Amino acid sequence: MASVSYHISSLLEKMTSTDKDFRFMATNDLMMELQKDSIKLDEDSEKKVVKMLLKLLEDKNGEVQNLAVKCLGPLVGKVKEYQVETIVDTLCTNMLSDKEQLRDISSIGLKTVISELPPASTGSTMTANVCKKITAQLTGAIGKQEDVSVQLEALDILSDMLSRLGGTLYSFHSSILNCLLPQLTSPRLAVRKRAIIALGHLVLTCSGSIFSELTEHLLAELKRNESTSTTRTYIQCVAGISRQAGHRIGEHLEKIIPLIVQYCNVEDDELREYCFQAFESFVRRCPKEMDPHIPNVMGLCLKYITFDPNYNYDNEEEEEEEMMDTGTGEDEEQESDDEYSDDDDISWKVRRSAAKCLEAIVSSRHDLLQDFYKTLSPVLISRFKEREENVKADIFSAYISLLKQTLPIQSWLHASDASGKDDIPLTMLQNQVPNIVKALHKQLKEKSIKSRQGCFSLLTELANVLPGCLADHIPALVPGIVFSLADKSSSSNMRIDTLSFLHVLLCNHQPEVFHPHIKSLLPPVVTCIGDPFYKITAEALLVTQQLVKVIRPLDKSCTFDAKPYVKDLFPGTLKRLKAADIDQEVKERAISCMGQIIYNLGDHLSTDLQPTLKIFLERLKNEITRLTTVKALTLIANSPLKIDLRPILGEGFPILASFLRKNQRALKLSTLTALDILVKNYSDSLKPAMIESVLTELPALITENDMHVSQVAIVFLTTLAKVYPSCISKISGSVLAEIFQLVHSPLLQGGALNAIIDFFQALVLTKTATMGYSELMKQLTAPIYSSGSAGASVTLHKQAYYSVAKCVAALSSACPKEAAAIVNQFIQDVKNPKSSSAVKVLAFLSLAEMGRTTNLSAQRELKTVILEAFTSPSEEVKSAASYALGNISVGNLKEYLPFMLKEIGSQPKRQYLLLHSLKEVISSSPADGLKPYVEDIWALLFKHCECTEEGTRNVVAECLGKLTLVNPSELLPRLKKQLSSDSPHARSTVVTAVKFTIADQPQAIDALLKGCIGDFLKTLQDPDLNVRRVALAMFNSAAHNKPSLIRDLLNAVLPSLYNETKVRRELIREVEMGPFKHTVDDGLDVRKAAFECMYTLLESCLDRLDIYEYLNHVEDGLKDHYDIRMLTFIMLARLSTLCPSAVLQRLERLIEPLRATCSTKVKAGSVKQEFEKQDELKRSAMRAVAALLTIPEVEKSPAMAEFSSQIRSNPEMASLFESIQKDSASLPTSESMDMS
Repeated sequence: MASVSYHISSLLEKMTSTDKDFRFMATNDLMMELQKDSIKLDEDSEKKVVKMLLKLLEDKNGEVQNLAVKCLGPLVGKVKEYQVETIVDTLCTNMLSDKEQLRDISSIGLKTVISELPPASTGSTMTANVCKKITAQLTGAIGKQEDVSVQLEALDILSDMLSRLGGTLYSFHSSILNCLLPQLTSPRLAVRKRAIIALGHLVLTCSGSIFSELTEHLLAELKRNESTSTTRTYIQCVAGISRQAGHRIGEHLEKIIPLIVQYCNVEDDELREYCFQAFESFVRRCPKEMDPHIPNVMGLCLKYITFDPNYNYDNEEEEEEEMMDTGTGEDEEQESDDEYSDDDDISWKVRRSAAKCLEAIVSSRHDLLQDFYKTLSPVLISRFKEREENVKADIFSAYISLLKQTLPIQSWLHASDASGKDDIPLTMLQNQVPNIVKALHKQLKEKSIKSRQGCFSLLTELANVLPGCLADHIPALVPGIVFSLADKSSSSNMRIDTLSFLHVLLCNHQPEVFHPHIKSLLPPVVTCIGDPFYKITAEALLVTQQLVKVIRPLDKSCTFDAKPYVKDLFPGTLKRLKAADIDQEVKERAISCMGQIIYNLGDHLSTDLQPTLKIFLERLKNEITRLTTVKALTLIANSPLKIDLRPILGEGFPILASFLRKNQRALKLSTLTALDILVKNYSDSLKPAMIESVLTELPALITENDMHVSQVAIVFLTTLAKVYPSCISKISGSVLAEIFQLVHSPLLQGGALNAIIDFFQALVLTKTATMGYSELMKQLTAPIYSSGSAGASVTLHKQAYYSVAKCVAALSSACPKEAAAIVNQFIQDVKNPKSSSAVKVLAFLSLAEMGRTTNLSAQRELKTVILEAFTSPSEEVKSAASYALGNISVGNLKEYLPFMLKEIGSQPKRQYLLLHSLKEVISSSPADGLKPYVEDIWALLFKHCECTEEGTRNVVAECLGKLTLVNPSELLPRLKKQLSSDSPHARSTVVTAVKFTIADQPQAIDALLKGCIGDFLKTLQDPDLNVRRVALAMFNSAAHNKPSLIRDLLNAVLPSLYNETKVRRELIREVEMGPFKHTVDDGLDVRKAAFECMYTLLESCLDRLDIYEYLNHVEDGLKDHYDIRMLTFIMLARLSTLCPSAVLQRLERLIEPLRATCSTKVKAGSVKQEFEKQDELKRSAMRAVAALLTIPEVEKSPAMAEFSSQIRSNPEMASLFESIQKDSASLPTSESMDMS
């Protein structure tokens, strides 16, 4: 300790030296000391250091002064509060000094101190006290208008402080406001500007009353309209406030907008510009409050976007015509341009701000698309001729915004859901395409690079939104494309943009439309392949790859002769393929491009083909390029031109085999696909040794850890079994062992299971000695038969039984001669009382799988055996028997279905199982087969739809729903009629039945459903609680699988939905359990279902929701029961990404419940579950907080700042928050997944 103070005092001594270098070095050393964390100063040293540094601020030498200022930063954290106050006092006093240099250095000092003050969240009082000191002095300084530069600095520092520590200055807000408002009328514009910035930071944290005071003041001043200059400032101020705290200004917009509209008509261009900037900020920040004003604002924008009083556009058209005739008019035109040029003309600012405002309207109002195409699109197109580059760029950007809004939503949700309504804007756009091209194609040859780039980005977007729409206009566009590629003055970005447009154009249009233009398009593209800049080369190779497909499309006959162009295409690409010292991206694209050339034009390459393939072999050996090469080889091997690959197969096959050992998953998958195609198409060129080298690699790939790789590997094995039956005997036991291991895995399903089934069928047909029907059967079923014996350690998962049964059925269908014996064996297994239940389950499931495809009516005892099993003590056996009965009936409806219906009618005890069998029949039978029985089944089901047992009702409902799909036009109205039944059970069954008619694939019933789903949704207001619950489930299913059914009904349905989110006191009852009282809420399930629907609507119908109304209910849910809070936390996180501005407006009210959840304590004596539940809740709430914190500008909200400081200061919350941030960082974000 002593040594530190000694060292410091020696430094202080040097600082008093007359030699400036000594002073400089000593200050520098002090800086180093202060930056060490370990340094501790005693009171005396503190005092001396502070005094010394303040003295050095007035040093004669500028460098010493600068260092002294830098020292203040680290010093703030190391000294006591009163010392910081001393520093601040001195600096503030210096700011008012006469010496300009001292003032400057002091203001830098103050900024340094402010940036180093610990944020209020750390709970230190120092920040608050110091800020109060500074504020008091600054407001004084700003008020005394002696010297403008003092004022500017003071305003700057105040803004700094408000933006970082606004909340701390709470008590000063009104005095800051009173000091800033007069500055808005300052004679100096710079002062006004800084005052506006400071006010912007103030409104983020000030209280409601201060905010109102400010807006009242601005409104009054705007009404007074003293001079245009001050009015400009006030409008700028309104816009500034709205940009910073838009959500607060919403309630005042009613009064503000008419004033601004009136100022748009004043003849003052700058004023107009500010008006439109204010509108733009309102549109972006207060979408809901702006709604009624949008038509008005849009009208103004459209009027002023064409506002160009000093320029006559009419003569331009004629001039261009002349110019085209004479061809020498260019220079004259240039001169005439200068005569117009009017330096004082700032009307372009008005046009630009109007265009930006339009862009804001377009991007925030998807619902007005049709109006936009009616009114806005033609005006924008007519303005593409704008003479000012900057304005033109904004007009293009507004139009691109419009196109992006029109882009049909590409997601699985809407793919199956093409409704006619969304096509109207696309048709309107289609009709305007000729005008767009007419307005743009001349500009593609202009000198200005910026406007050409704008044209290309607009055309690219257009081709993406409406593929094929430019087909008739290709002749108009090609010259422009060629010009931009070949023009010497084009920048590299210009060329890249042109190439990427060409790529989109080639991808989105039919090949034939380009054939007349290949001659002019190809040379400039080939030149770009040789360009020294790698980005241009890479883009050009992409285009060339697409051009190759266009020149000779192999999927349809085509008269265009591609031969003459090969000599252009091939050498350029080959040069890039050979080069080893080029960019990675160029290497990969050269490989893909050459692959495409060989695939489409391989027969025109003659002697060049083999050397090129040899290069592919080289690239295959290189780790960086091997994956791309494998994909290119797969393409070539698949070519209908039957390219001769023999020369490279001998060396290439072992290399491919070695890739299967590599740890790169994509490489394994691509290699398996390549091998599969090579084996299919080049089987005569492969030697057994080559294939064996691959076979040894396969066992390691077949494992349950990666089902997809296993699936692809098994598909390859199946190909081998079909193409090379001889090599199958070499399939070592290990591959089979792995496959059986997989069959018995609980994870097997879907694609991998189907691949295994195909493989077994192919395997049995090879007639290999050790792998016949009976051997395979034995190995398949062994674990199940052995599980009955004492020494069995293996118990299989339920899923495995289904997999084994499917494989058994597949083998039996491949060997029908052996099948009868195995069926008998299964029936004996079931009859044998000693069989374990596992064996019986397998037997029934296998019979089910076989019975579905073959008629088992030869087996007389089957029915009795199954009905006996219905009384088995084991639940598994019962459900397997019911599954078997259903599937065997599918294979033989005539005999089994009447029998089943009779049994359902006469056997009330077995009813549930028999109904399950019936469900299997309805789900799996073809519609034509069921038609004759529909009436009988329907009558029977209707008898049971009022059953008191909910499980039975659900099965009946599923049967009804799936049966309705057989003959919707007749059966759906019957369901609808049943809605008026008096029995709530019957109503709930019908509503659930409708749920089963909605699938995410297009179906015949959709049009009928759309007409009557409204009637079914009326049950959301049913008096019976249970009916409302199933109605919500049905609504949820529709919103999730087929949003188009309900989109147009939302206005009518949402009030009933929101109504179900409320807590109903009358449904909460107390139950006495011994000495304890326990509350039960019967309405909980319905509320939960309602919130689930709300969540689904976020994903599928966001544009139809009034998000503010929606948030009201989310807010209630945040204070509800555990299950519902969990749901609303997830909703909140999703809302933060989908509509951040709305969430910002409601932040204060949303944070309270989150804070309450995060800070609850569980009672000490509670059970373990209670602790876990609370823990889960807190985690979920923290996730929501983390999501809220990703909203831009959220940290400016005082409530959020306070809450996040509370999180940081509480160790338990802080650690939870950190762990959640770690989790979210390691996971891929769901957003990026959703958007893809």
